[in-house]
Amino acid sequence: MNEITTYYLELTSPSLLNDKNESKGLEIYESEIKQFQFNRFLYQLVGEAWEWFDKLSWSNDQWKAYAENDNLRTWVAYFKGSPAGYYELQQQKDGDVEIAYFGLAPKFIGQGFGGYLLSQAIKTAWDLEGTKRVWVHTCTLDHPSALINYKARGMQIYRVETEQKD
Repeated sequence: MNEITTYYLELTSPSLLNDKNESKGLEIYESEIKQFQFNRFLYQLVGEAWEWFDKLSWSNDQWKAYAENDNLRTWVAYFKGSPAGYYELQQQKDGDVEIAYFGLAPKFIGQGFGGYLLSQAIKTAWDLEGTKRVWVHTCTLDHPSALINYKARGMQIYRVETEQKD
């Protein structure tokens, strides 16, 4: 059995963001035309190395219901024309916005893009109408720098859960 710890982090005011504003050539665009297949591709591209397997068994209908829902928006980061990473923002009740998925493709890790991409995700979340809190969760299966990046941007841990997995 493996022990997995999940960290829940939040930012309760846009003024608490410790912005990293150097893009290093990374360009970010909203994927305004929703295509569930693209979200599935990004999920696999970024998540494969971190065992993001929970949605791999989803049917096309499940992916479509998730990715093409009005409360979910997707932004893709490109470097020199290649998809380098992405983030999904899910607007929830009471002004909460979850960074549902966030990450870089393996070839782009370690190039200084993560802080900028996360800063953009957080700023974008605060720009959505009615946002009162931005939150995310990460776990010990994610890249070792994930938790460090969230905290470096000013996010605070508000809950920690540990469970045993086979």
